[in-house]
Amino acid sequence: MGDMREKLRFWGALACTVAALSSLFWAANATRAEADAIKLELNKLEPIAEGCRAYLVIENTATAQYDSLRLDLVMFQPDGIIGRRFAVQLAPVKANKRSVKLFDLAGLTCDLVGSFLINDALECKTAEGAVADCLTRMQVSSRSNVQLMK
Repeated sequence: MGDMREKLRFWGALACTVAALSSLFWAANATRAEADAIKLELNKLEPIAEGCRAYLVIENTATAQYDSLRLDLVMFQPDGIIGRRFAVQLAPVKANKRSVKLFDLAGLTCDLVGSFLINDALECKTAEGAVADCLTRMQVSSRSNVQLMK
């Protein structure tokens, strides 16, 4: 009977140790993902003579500069119908830096913009080469009434 209790204690302690190590592993990966994030915030839309100007706040929390960050964007109208698809180059994006990038939607008034979808990262490179999981590193938000999503 005592031998059985020792085995149960051993397996219980082993299970607790595995669970604790697993939690530490997931927490470390979450912290690394946060540290390597590219935060994109649609800050505002502004009417201009030629159309509508979008302001994106980009925060690169990684230690690497992005030499290329080209996104495939889809603009939806307020009724949910796709209005336009286009590519926008946001690089260079300096390491550990917050910056503002602009892009213009020529011939389009701002009230015709309902939301933006980051459909894909067409090109995402640092000095070390292509970044395979670029889209997963992106965290998106909006201060505007126009939503930014991925």
